[in-house]
Amino acid sequence: MTSTNDIRRSFLDYFEGQGHARVPSAPLVPHNDPTLMFVNAGMVPFKNVFTGLESRPYSTATSSQKCVRAGGKHNDLDNVGYTARHHTFFEMLGNFSFGDYFKEQAITHAWTLLTKVWGIPAERLTATVYHTDDQAFELWRKIAGLPEARIIRIPTKDNFWAMGSDGPCGPCSEIFYDHGEHIWGGPPGSPEEDGDRFVEIWNLVFMQFVQENDEIIGDLPRPSIDTGMGLERVAAVLQGVHDNYDTDTFKALIAESGALTGASTSGENQASHRVIADHLRSSGFLVADGVLPANEGRGYVLRRIMRRAMRHAHLLGAKDPLMYRMVPALVAEMGAAYPELVRAQPLIEATLLQEETRFRQTLANGLRLLDEATTGMNEGGVLPGETAFKLYDTFGFPYDLTEDALRGQGMTVDRAGFDAAMKRQKDAARAAWKGSGEKASEELWYDLADELGGTEFTGYAGTQGEGQVLAIVKDGAKVEKAGAGDMVTILTNQTPFYAESGGQMGDAGVIWNDKASAAVDDTSKPLGRLHAHHAKIEKGEIAVGDAVHLTVDADRRDRVRANHSATHLLHAALRKRLGGHVTQKGSLVAPDRLRFDFSHPSALTTDELADIEADVNAQIRHNGAVETRLMTPDDAIAAGAMALFGEKYGDEVRVLSMGLGDDASYSVELCGGTHVNATGDIAIFKIVSESAVSSGVRRIEALTGEGARLWLNARDERLRETAATLKASPDEVPARVAALVEERRKLERELAEAKKALALGGGASSGDGVQPAGAGTSVETVAGVPFWGQVIQGLEPKALRGLVDDQKKRLGSAVVALVAVTEGKATVAVGVTDDLASQVGAVDLVKVAVAVLGGQGGGGRPDMAQGGGPDGDKGAAALDAVKAALAEATAAA
Repeated sequence: MTSTNDIRRSFLDYFEGQGHARVPSAPLVPHNDPTLMFVNAGMVPFKNVFTGLESRPYSTATSSQKCVRAGGKHNDLDNVGYTARHHTFFEMLGNFSFGDYFKEQAITHAWTLLTKVWGIPAERLTATVYHTDDQAFELWRKIAGLPEARIIRIPTKDNFWAMGSDGPCGPCSEIFYDHGEHIWGGPPGSPEEDGDRFVEIWNLVFMQFVQENDEIIGDLPRPSIDTGMGLERVAAVLQGVHDNYDTDTFKALIAESGALTGASTSGENQASHRVIADHLRSSGFLVADGVLPANEGRGYVLRRIMRRAMRHAHLLGAKDPLMYRMVPALVAEMGAAYPELVRAQPLIEATLLQEETRFRQTLANGLRLLDEATTGMNEGGVLPGETAFKLYDTFGFPYDLTEDALRGQGMTVDRAGFDAAMKRQKDAARAAWKGSGEKASEELWYDLADELGGTEFTGYAGTQGEGQVLAIVKDGAKVEKAGAGDMVTILTNQTPFYAESGGQMGDAGVIWNDKASAAVDDTSKPLGRLHAHHAKIEKGEIAVGDAVHLTVDADRRDRVRANHSATHLLHAALRKRLGGHVTQKGSLVAPDRLRFDFSHPSALTTDELADIEADVNAQIRHNGAVETRLMTPDDAIAAGAMALFGEKYGDEVRVLSMGLGDDASYSVELCGGTHVNATGDIAIFKIVSESAVSSGVRRIEALTGEGARLWLNARDERLRETAATLKASPDEVPARVAALVEERRKLERELAEAKKALALGGGASSGDGVQPAGAGTSVETVAGVPFWGQVIQGLEPKALRGLVDDQKKRLGSAVVALVAVTEGKATVAVGVTDDLASQVGAVDLVKVAVAVLGGQGGGGRPDMAQGGGPDGDKGAAALDAVKAALAEATAAA
């Protein structure tokens, strides 16, 4: 049997042998494309090449591109597991021509690979063409020898492709494989085309027109080719199966799921095993490309995928977290083709384990509530949308899981009702994304990039340089000159100013000549190619074409360099102390501080932080040289360099090595930032905080050099001030503070006992702030039941239950009610002794009191309940309401 890995390899080998550049898969997170949540087609990484906004050193290419369709317009999530060919993650094989060959060569390549290299019988293949594309029709007859009956003209948009309403477009030609008469279905264009007999395996897009507002306005100057073939579909063909889930990769993952759960992989369990196998692939690759579970954006989609798989693991009877234990099987199947999966394996496992551990409780609660909500419903029933929204909004149970859980019972959800309940929240989120200014600015930068090309950065060698002003932008538009007081963006042909990138803040400084000067307060990098100096003209006039001096603020740059190099050492120290699952999730490198976000499931202990800080400072004291080498990304990673998952790198990268490790450098990373010459230039490293950013992501903030020295001096000064206040030496402060804390605890215990005695015994006190309000200070009888109630000013609410319990024990048989009023708000607790619980419940009584106090709800047990409200002045009325409810309940009993 031909393996999926062999099929992928042979496709790429074929086109590489035909002169195509073999291009690695881009990350799943699109680079500089805010219109997409995930890469969902093979052409996405080449979009700017097709539109002419980007050039590459090749005119033909081939790739196997990772794709995810689980959010937005292209969303296959709900169908996964229940059909033969829906997936959240899939691989798209493709060959591309950027103005090189066109239809004839594209069809020739496709036919040669399918029938001659792979040996697919020609009689099993059918082609479709756009109904007006006579050229493609004739080429299929000429090249493939297909009879006219198997070249089908399709008049719908299925056979015409466009990159949005504006831009390149053109007809498509799709190739279908006939799985045989034993499967129901007809050829494309027939009434039975929705059957499974004829399956599309390859789509050839002939980009030959340009359109505006969905109207074709002319021919594309350089006709191009974009093709896409689903690897999973063609693997099914070449492995002689009809179902994608019967191919080797999926069979291995499904077998692992079956082995770990002990559940049969066929029958009613089949869909669950398929969901788990598919979702493991998308989860693993998304984490490897830098996406982590979150409550919004890409992270929310990942969380939905993970949780859907985890619910199916629950259906299979998995008693413990399952998916993280399947990661080795995923890496074994796909790690050779995608090395990032191997590098990220520890992070993938840790992320899945943490998410599944947390979700198991959510799942248990949600399913219990869903069972309650569907009690009495029969097959065909519809769960109200409001109920589904409450499960989602209040209990964190996603809509798709509700829908999926009900599917097995033959029930559905009122989606319209759910959407209506969600609309207010969605409107707010949608409003935050709107705005047209960003698009206009982006168009301007593209125009400037086309006109000027990229900016040459000279700042690695020093902080001063010469250049020529190529463009000036003011108020969002190009201008020829700018004068004193103007806020502008200046672009030059070359610059020593580092532009903000990779977390490092942009340089500041001065652009000047004999007649003018501009103070630069920041430098950014639009489109990743231009260096934009954001400045205020201080004097004179600067015009396009002027020769200028560019001077970076060297002191500020030095402080930034120290902080940036320290983040590299910190990253290495974290991985050494915590494990290889630690990867960078974000950073800020500023002149006065550094911030480093990293993947780790829990807060760091004091000992861990101390070890990490000590490790970094040890490397600083070694004062080893910081070395820079230029390498290809593959060579750099092979040499041990750390790359950021999801980051896009060029053909050549800078590899930074620093510090002394056991066998090599302590830290080796790909980085384009500016750094110190030797680690000793950092001087000192001090961690000032460690905190959570989101689930599975921690943050360390730290200082270096002079900033760290000033921070430590300030802390010493505060210690001396504290010592003076305590009349102790600085060394004695910890013991003195510990003694004071213990003394305070003792006084608090004594005060609590005094308050308790006061509350139970009545009377007044002027010393502790706790005073009875004069309501219900003795036992009275209500409808034959002993009742004791009291309102107490200044009593802490947490003391209520203990006091009520004590009074119940003291009285033996009674209903006890206490109202504590603190800062104008009231808390009420009601207790009922066991002998009276059959006549009246504490929960019913406390709800009456809470309503009088202006609150809602209240709850607890039949013998003890508590609640509260904002109206502290109504404490006595609340006790009266309790007595009235007690009398009513007793009479009814």
